[in-house]
Amino acid sequence: MTSTLDSDTADKADRVGPKPMIEGKRNRATQIAVYIFILLPFAALVAAVPFAWGWGLGWTDIALAVFFFYFSGLGVTVGYHRLFTHGSFKAKRPLKIFLAIMGSFAVQGPPVTWVADHRRHHAFSDREGDPHSPWLFGTSPAALAKGFWHAHMGWMFDDSVTNKERFAPDLMADEDIMWVNRFFPLWTGLTLVLPAVLGGLVSWSWWGALTAFFWAGLVRISFLHHVTWSTNSICHMIGERPFASRDKAANFWPLAILSFGESWHNLHHADPTCARHGVQRGQIDTSARLIWVFEKLGWVTDVRWPSEARLAKLAAR
Repeated sequence: MTSTLDSDTADKADRVGPKPMIEGKRNRATQIAVYIFILLPFAALVAAVPFAWGWGLGWTDIALAVFFFYFSGLGVTVGYHRLFTHGSFKAKRPLKIFLAIMGSFAVQGPPVTWVADHRRHHAFSDREGDPHSPWLFGTSPAALAKGFWHAHMGWMFDDSVTNKERFAPDLMADEDIMWVNRFFPLWTGLTLVLPAVLGGLVSWSWWGALTAFFWAGLVRISFLHHVTWSTNSICHMIGERPFASRDKAANFWPLAILSFGESWHNLHHADPTCARHGVQRGQIDTSARLIWVFEKLGWVTDVRWPSEARLAKLAAR
């Protein structure tokens, strides 16, 4: 079963008589885990500068970090975002499960939680109710500075839990996704342990295992966190807006490659279910290219590619 609930559907559900937006608060153990898995990789990212300058970084670490960055990052953009959140295409069952596991390796939350938060973001984008808009505190320099922090990572420390029954009922009814969801602690452990194991085997040393754990585990996770969060913060504050949307979503080209095409954010908010975000000439969209490959292999169907007529209509608004 694939997700088909987009922001328009969520809006209709709101008008009919929605369930509460918040289902409760995180328990203490979950809140502690959130702090650990945000702040510990971030500390590793900060420490990476002196480590890289003098010692502790080898080609094996770089190769493993790049591999796991792409593996987990595309799991988020192709799986969590374009498939599960917006139903931009339909995936065969093995690929659907694999994409959910890939996304879990990014340590950005279980798939159902991630999708619920993101659908809520689209339903209330840059308005009250948006979990991570930078525009919720005003437009003065101080308010925008506060808004940037909130949109980038501050919202993650809020213990409120988005109501999954309201925003992700289709995923909660999907046994495959719920299975991946239940084993999120396992995927979190594997995304840290596998780089260390591979680094140790390649170098045949405990030191190689330690440096791979640091670079391809902790640093990679934090770096990917900040790339993803930059779409929430930077791409709702500055950039170009060639298409009409109901919010301030914008294209920010410097992030295009690192974000796998997610920073072509204006078109995405103008047409959320579109499988390609970078639709104009020269706009690199790695996620869309991977979906195209999957389609050619017969692993995905019903891909919602953009049409010239649709783009012209969005640009003319």
